[in-house]
Amino acid sequence: MKNWISFPKVEGTASRQAHVRLPAGTYEREMGREGFFGPATQMHHAHPPTGWTSFDGPLRPRAFDLNHVDTMPGCPLEAPALMGNGATQVRLWRFKGRMDHLVRNADGDDLLFFHQGGGHLFCDYGHLEVREGDYVVLPRNTCWRLETDEAVMVLMVEATNDAYKLPHKGLVGTHAIFDPAVLDVPALDDAFQAQKHERETLVRVKKRGQLCAMTYPFNPLDAVGWHGDLAPVRLNWRDIRPLMSHRYHLPPSAHSTWIAGRFIVCTFVPRPIESDPEALKLPYYHSNEDFDEVLFYHRGQFFSRDNIHPGMVTYHPSGFPHGPHPKAYEVAQKFERKETDEVAVMIDTRDPLDVYQAMDGVEWGGYADSWKAK
Repeated sequence: MKNWISFPKVEGTASRQAHVRLPAGTYEREMGREGFFGPATQMHHAHPPTGWTSFDGPLRPRAFDLNHVDTMPGCPLEAPALMGNGATQVRLWRFKGRMDHLVRNADGDDLLFFHQGGGHLFCDYGHLEVREGDYVVLPRNTCWRLETDEAVMVLMVEATNDAYKLPHKGLVGTHAIFDPAVLDVPALDDAFQAQKHERETLVRVKKRGQLCAMTYPFNPLDAVGWHGDLAPVRLNWRDIRPLMSHRYHLPPSAHSTWIAGRFIVCTFVPRPIESDPEALKLPYYHSNEDFDEVLFYHRGQFFSRDNIHPGMVTYHPSGFPHGPHPKAYEVAQKFERKETDEVAVMIDTRDPLDVYQAMDGVEWGGYADSWKAK
């Protein structure tokens, strides 16, 4: 059993409640451990913690426009890796048409987020229709393929040597955020029956980052039935009902959707903005001292950022203060917006991420300067 050193204390001019009733003329910054799950201190600064005049080196915040990653491999196992570490690999897959083979990932569970397009996913367990905004969790070694009528753009997040689980919802109960009853599983329906055949079928498998191939004289997606509690699940962001407080800005951890051993995936969806005049009305400045933070922007206007559009991704390594852009902060202070319209996927990793070569040429080089007051 381990316990953090704990000695809650107030020093100088400070609020007694985080994110509420900030001392006049100050900017709050949270210094926290374990990605909003651990101990934290709220600092009150005389200047914005993001008020740097220059920023260089491996700690700098970065932004990329994935709309310009234009490779379209026919196999999801060959989708370009954007960033990763020993616990996860983040890929982007663009595809249109009908996969002519099956795939399996023996390295870990896969989480697919359909940013654009949809279609029909066939797997060991049956048929699952997918559309824009869907998450699909594919348990490790699930055999599957995709058919589409329109081009898809899919963010793929691998839980390397790990599995996805649901977050513990504590006092609010298991039906909060989303009821597990809204999770859909594949069906052995007519579409699944129609895809069965006795023709030679190639199955490509990824193991330890390398591709292997197996050929069958029949289609291995030939289940006649199954029972159990292990299967792919589908969740659309529209079925997420976020936790809210009109008097207190909740931390990102309150929006956790999927949990793996060394990272979490959160989903930000439209919600009312805090209405209490004393409450902070947008993400607070914070220093995430243990987790790297990745945000993929799916749709809407991200209310704490300027010049960000759908299909972009930002990367904030752990260890520096970040938070709202100056213009967004000013708008929030005036309470000009009453609700958010953003949808974004956040990946917080306990281990540092490496940015891979696939990101070359799609980076917004001036992102670190975007916090400068205009």
